[in-house]
Amino acid sequence: MIPMRSMLAFAGVAAILVAIPGPSVLFTISRALTGGRRTALWNVVGNELGLMVQVVAVAFGAGALIESSAHVFTVVKLIGAAYIVFLGVQAIRHRRSLSEAVARGAGPMSPGRAIRDGAVVGATNPKTVAFFLIILPQFTRPAAGHLTLQLLILGCVFPVVALAIDAVWALAAGTLSQWLARSPRRLAAIGGVGGLVMIGLGVSVAATGRRD
Repeated sequence: MIPMRSMLAFAGVAAILVAIPGPSVLFTISRALTGGRRTALWNVVGNELGLMVQVVAVAFGAGALIESSAHVFTVVKLIGAAYIVFLGVQAIRHRRSLSEAVARGAGPMSPGRAIRDGAVVGATNPKTVAFFLIILPQFTRPAAGHLTLQLLILGCVFPVVALAIDAVWALAAGTLSQWLARSPRRLAAIGGVGGLVMIGLGVSVAATGRRD
């Protein structure tokens, strides 16, 4: 139903997006620095569970509507692209928030609470909401039918990729916690660079055409 090359291409795009420091990554880094690697890894598990909520919502709702009309898709795409640019600007403006969170501290927490907190962040992450709405449908094949199933299959690739990359962020932040915590500028740079990349991603998405 979905060619392997399309699956791999989507996985590649997903990997790029996940690697960009957005709400989930910054949350994971913050928890690794304040609560340790174990807490951060449980947060990652919860985050991917939260992402599945978004996948199901898009597959059974907005995805079908977007795919049914090129005009609707274009409008949603442009709105989503503008929102991604907005998120990038906000990330640059609030790039010092990560160092402030580290300064406040949180400490280790139970796996249950860490998973719950991560799930809330994952389910409400605006960056991935925009991604699923405007990019995920472009990798489907409308002519093959079963659009909802296609969206579910492709959507499930995203949490798998995110699990691996977010875990790397958690382990890296936990290992480098002392080095990062010593310099607020280093923490601010993570958010600032992520903001710039998101702005570039938003502009790129706006210029991408629909594939039918």
